[in-house]
Amino acid sequence: MGSAASSPETLAHLQEHGWARIPSVLSKEEAASTLSKLWAARDKAAASGEPSHYTWLDPNANNVRVFNLLQLDPIFRTLIGHPTAVGAVQAVLGKDFSISNFTANIARPGSGSMCFHSDQSVVFPEPWDRVWALNIIWCLTDVYADNGATRFVPGSNRWTRREHIPGNAPELLLPFEASAGDVLVMDGTVWHTSGRNVTKDQDRALLFGYYTKSFIRQQINWTATLSKDVQDEVSPEMREWLGLNPVSNIGAVGDLRFMSEQFPEYAEKDAAGS
Repeated sequence: MGSAASSPETLAHLQEHGWARIPSVLSKEEAASTLSKLWAARDKAAASGEPSHYTWLDPNANNVRVFNLLQLDPIFRTLIGHPTAVGAVQAVLGKDFSISNFTANIARPGSGSMCFHSDQSVVFPEPWDRVWALNIIWCLTDVYADNGATRFVPGSNRWTRREHIPGNAPELLLPFEASAGDVLVMDGTVWHTSGRNVTKDQDRALLFGYYTKSFIRQQINWTATLSKDVQDEVSPEMREWLGLNPVSNIGAVGDLRFMSEQFPEYAEKDAAGS
């Protein structure tokens, strides 16, 4: 488990507020190198016909989206299983989790805000009274209000139903600010949106690793989207997290012991003929 992710201070802040910042997980040079690989991945995705803008997701094409990152470059397969990321995920969700998605959002000057949402509300019906999802956000550039930082409502991790959303929610939004190389951990109950980039020439590049409890259906069918070469390359542990094995999540939270083990006193009576 990543030590920074499991520090008492990080976990306490995450539990209380639904988010935490882990500084300098990547060096500035590593963040810049990953950003270069992200742009190359965007070009590779475009060459295969994958759009980088969806009209239902973002108000204009200045938000550049890159999907299926795990297929596009080995660096993304490294980051999704990074000890700091997995440490944070296991601290919140336990060892029973799945990798649901891994995408990028580059907010270029002029980009607008997407819908106001919590990640858990997108995949699970209310009430949202438990944390069953977690986002690990890799900051590849500095992130601040003007260049499109993700905006969130403090305390919204306590909203358990849609009726709890106040009518003045837009006035309550605050930016997540971080430096290139930092990781933001945000649980699935925090309500947020992408910020507007009002700068003239500054991009904001983030990677979003989305992890859930394994009983929640993954957003991406990795068996369909990852090539055989990539599937064969990943570790057995990663195969389990991606749901690539024939059997998934059976017994993860259930009790599948034989009945004689579940109720030993009755088994003894049966054996004695009583």
